Amino acid sequence: MTTDVTIYFNPKCSKSRLSLELLEKQGQHAEVIEYLDTPPDAGTLESILDMLGMEPRELMRTHEKQYTEAGLDNPALSREQLINAMIEQPRLIERPIVIKNGKARLGRPPEKILEIL
Repeated sequence: MTTDVTIYFNPKCSKSRLSLELLEKQGQHAEVIEYLDTPPDAGTLESILDMLGMEPRELMRTHEKQYTEAGLDNPALSREQLINAMIEQPRLIERPIVIKNGKARLGRPPEKILEIL
């Protein structure tokens, strides 16, 4: 089994569980990062956003109560402010994120991760 795959994972999330199962079915042994317990730092989030080709808000769970309560829907917020909000409140990070060979995919739906395997 290869171990060059990383998944940012929430065990309570069905898409996370399905994505991990899909990786295992493909013979991929993933490093599992439970990002609610171990949130990525700013540099890691920047790198993930670059690999995904996304802006911070596109990687945020905008329907979460914390998003609106923290005023994160304010269009004047900078990239840095949004990234810091994801670090401080990792629940806002959309999941699961799978990384392999410098490429990343959001597992929504889980089959999207097959594009980088």
